Amino acid sequence: MHIRRSPRSRRTRGPRTRTTARVTATLLTSAALLVSACSAGNSTTSTTLADGTVQAALAALPRSTPSALTPYYEQRLRWRDCGVPGFQCTTMRAPLDYADPDGGTVRLAVARKKATGSGRPLGSLLVNPGGPGGSAIDYLQQYAGLGYPEEVRARYDMVAMDPRGVARSEPVECLDGRQMDAYAQTDQTPDDQRERDALVTAYRKFAENCGTHSARLLRHVSTVEAARDMDILREVLGDRKLNYVGASYGTFIGSTYAGLFPGRVGRVVLDGAMDPSVDARTLNLDQTAGFETAFQAFAKDCVRHADCPLGGKGTTPGQVGDHLQAFFRRLDAHPIPAGDTDSRELGEALATNGVIASMYDEGSWGALRGALTSAMKEKDGAGLLALSDSYYERDAGGHFSNLMMANAAVNCLDLPPAFSGPADVEKALPAFEKASPVFGPGLAWAALNCAYWPVRATGEAHRIEAKGAAPIVVVGTVRDPATPYRWARSLAGQLSSGRLLTYDGDGHTAYGRGSACIDSAIDTYLLRGTPPPAGKRCS
Repeated sequence: MHIRRSPRSRRTRGPRTRTTARVTATLLTSAALLVSACSAGNSTTSTTLADGTVQAALAALPRSTPSALTPYYEQRLRWRDCGVPGFQCTTMRAPLDYADPDGGTVRLAVARKKATGSGRPLGSLLVNPGGPGGSAIDYLQQYAGLGYPEEVRARYDMVAMDPRGVARSEPVECLDGRQMDAYAQTDQTPDDQRERDALVTAYRKFAENCGTHSARLLRHVSTVEAARDMDILREVLGDRKLNYVGASYGTFIGSTYAGLFPGRVGRVVLDGAMDPSVDARTLNLDQTAGFETAFQAFAKDCVRHADCPLGGKGTTPGQVGDHLQAFFRRLDAHPIPAGDTDSRELGEALATNGVIASMYDEGSWGALRGALTSAMKEKDGAGLLALSDSYYERDAGGHFSNLMMANAAVNCLDLPPAFSGPADVEKALPAFEKASPVFGPGLAWAALNCAYWPVRATGEAHRIEAKGAAPIVVVGTVRDPATPYRWARSLAGQLSSGRLLTYDGDGHTAYGRGSACIDSAIDTYLLRGTPPPAGKRCS
């Protein structure tokens, strides 16, 4: 299934890290959610668009903290060494249900690396790499706390909190490793009724197990609740304003925070932005087109190399796609060995995810060519299997992080499902196939799983305006596969103080990925508070 993922590690600084999540029916669609007042304590107002359409807009919460939340806002954090040199860890309490603050708590894991310089401190800088389901603490300890620019780390305490339901923060649990292996290998492009029934059964089993093993938390892992948790953290850290860098799905947490607490926005960067104003089906369709854009760029690059197994000089991107589809069909009928200790073979589903994983970063295209060559010419699927496992955060021992489980839990709560059943998917297939002949069918069927979720969605598509907020920098990459550039333009236009920064390049997100122009603009904003000029474009 398709996945929403956070950015890959920055190629020019720091160690490689990644956080992706298996695509659920609302893969990147979680960008458009709003939890209702009954469950999260927020509400919407109405906005009339230029075409006369009336759409809900996220309403700000009252400026004063409700007395029932005072114990959370006044708690003291007890920092301790957490086994990673230079980093401290702690646990923060938040209400399980903001509508019933006395009805139980969730314990949220927090980590920080204190500012390293002697200059005037700028407070805390919270980071989140996306997902939903990606561990912000892993991202901090493996990359941001070490690889962000020295000047930024010198002035800010670098801070991360795993959102509720993720990694160290009461993780959502659904399937064990063996069950997850079976789930990951489910045929995502069913050819007949038997295969359609098998796919639906897999979705149902996944959802039922999540409901069984995580019943207490499953209704309370929304993006709105994650944003409200972040405001408690801001307060207990002693910061008057929130300074934040969010990537991919992390942009949705950040924009939601701005909508709820516009007066508490400090220096906020939203890189690889999601658009909260479109519904689940549109979001999935937009992303399908985004992956096609990235694949076209890969195809043009591939045929320039002698080791491209999908064509040579003069081969068009369309022909490259035809060759890849033919390979997928062969794997669908006859999986190939992959040298796996658990006897997994490389079938169509895992191979497709290995290719999708490589669309996030053009630096992976060489490895993808090698993996495809081995699989297509030598019937050795080990390379593509390794790419797929990395995408799913599966280790060599067969253990998965809870990324895919948290991804589904957040997405399915944040937005009503894109499809109500297989018949809906069948009707939409032509549109998805048009958006991407290579990936469209699989991504359409991937958008079905929230139809069987045990908890009803509490959100809806809405605009986020954050009236009165300080300038917010929204970063969009022109050929981003996972968060299409149009989403960044849309979000920047919705935000009353949005400032769009464009990267004319490939891959997912832009900051720290090789553009000195992008990095300089964002560093200047973080250090001096000066946003980039309107319309700034980098390459």
